[in-house]
Amino acid sequence: MLSAILFNGEKFPYNPDVLIDYYGRQYICELKIWHGREYNERGEKQLIGYLDDYHLNEGYMVSFNFNKNKQAGVRELVMNGKKLVEAVV
Repeated sequence: MLSAILFNGEKFPYNPDVLIDYYGRQYICELKIWHGREYNERGEKQLIGYLDDYHLNEGYMVSFNFNKNKQAGVRELVMNGKKLVEAVV
């Protein structure tokens, strides 16, 4: 069974943007608009905090970049022992 919860930042300020439950396994995804590298790094730290809160080791972040010269793609990195998969679209 698949269920997804979309959190509204005004109602739930300390929850991930998307929490997916798929047959009892949880997946966390943060959604961001690209505002530069520093903003992106804050998003990574935020995601790691959510992974700690939910006792997970892997999370996902999708950044929407509207710059004409963007570098779209997917990358994986490990921070604080957590695997982050980031997509820039």
